[in-house]
Amino acid sequence: MGLDPRELLIEERLKDVKKVIAVVSPKGGVGKTLISTALALILSRRNLNVGLLDLDITNPTAHLVLGININELSPKEEKGVIPPIVAGIKFMTIAYYSKDEAIPLRGHEIVNVIREILAITIWGILDYLIVDTPPGLSDEVLEILRLARPEVLIVTTPSPLSLKSCERLIRLLKDSQVRIIGLVENMSYDMSAKIIALCNQYSIKYLGKIPYIKDLDNYVSKLEDFIKCKFMEYLKDIVKKITL
Repeated sequence: MGLDPRELLIEERLKDVKKVIAVVSPKGGVGKTLISTALALILSRRNLNVGLLDLDITNPTAHLVLGININELSPKEEKGVIPPIVAGIKFMTIAYYSKDEAIPLRGHEIVNVIREILAITIWGILDYLIVDTPPGLSDEVLEILRLARPEVLIVTTPSPLSLKSCERLIRLLKDSQVRIIGLVENMSYDMSAKIIALCNQYSIKYLGKIPYIKDLDNYVSKLEDFIKCKFMEYLKDIVKKITL
């Protein structure tokens, strides 16, 4: 089987993107999408050109965090697809087409959609492209790492299940020679000594913790409130360590 011609097109689409950051998690439910979206918002407010790409194909939710009505927004088509600008961010998601309906796709079909989105999306010049990935160690994540060649930000919680999965994820990324920017501990009550030990074991930068914020759901989908909430304040301190 020959090279998929879309792979060459993907290189062309990303050539003017200075840095691609994929936000990954060992399992679902650890706050990966919130952190991906908040990261893009924080960077864009530093007068940087930022894109946000939701590649969690079967469960896209970044648009919900941004508080946009997916039925009232769509990309422009001009020799590809030009993402709409939302809150100062070029934002691309499969939800423009699925309209929040379930997408009954199997593994190879999801990989094909990921290739297609990467190939058709025209980003132009960006300082940062933040990619919200599917959770876990799926084929889709491996394909994103291969095609977009991102640096990786790991998000985990201190729960034993997350930590065990996180160690597997770290080993996979290390074996794949993917650059790991660091690890964010989310929904934490106290800084986890086990997470610190894990970072030290694998020579990964511990970027900090975001405590469990019980009323965070009240700010999701309310963009102006979300930008001002405590979650964003904690993440701003973490972003300083990423962009120094």
